[in-house]
Amino acid sequence: MNTRRTWAIIRFALTSLFLFVIWILFTSSLGAFSLLFGFFGSILIGALTYQIFLPEHEANFRFFIPHFGALLRFLALMVYSLYHASFQVIKAIITGNTNPRIVHFRTHLRSDLARAVLANAITFTPGTMTLDLNDDHLTVHWLLCTTTHAKAAGEAIKVKLEHALGRTWL
Repeated sequence: MNTRRTWAIIRFALTSLFLFVIWILFTSSLGAFSLLFGFFGSILIGALTYQIFLPEHEANFRFFIPHFGALLRFLALMVYSLYHASFQVIKAIITGNTNPRIVHFRTHLRSDLARAVLANAITFTPGTMTLDLNDDHLTVHWLLCTTTHAKAAGEAIKVKLEHALGRTWL
């Protein structure tokens, strides 16, 4: 069996499994009819959508299975960033020192999953909100903007998180 076909089967199985787990979580029912309906529905929808759920260019374990140690380091950095940014935003609001701007910058992450996690991590951090993620280009609303230069803004907002994610997902 060739590699491309093997990965198609793995992508289909992962998509169907994910959909079935979501079905169980949302229905909260372990009845035979519910499980059978969810199982066959997940297989049908998985067969129709696995190319979208896990694109072929990411058909490799390194793209969607994180390195455990790097993931823990990212989560620790995320908690630190959350608290650090919270105190900065509180201070800026109390002093009235805000400078809201929309900035655009690029990420060097190759995996769609890593890019999505970066966009959500930026939004999760107080004072920033990702407005758009298009391939490797991010548009972010930044409450405490210090520069509108794309490269400098990107470095200020994403550099630590992007570096940690680059080690988590390749």
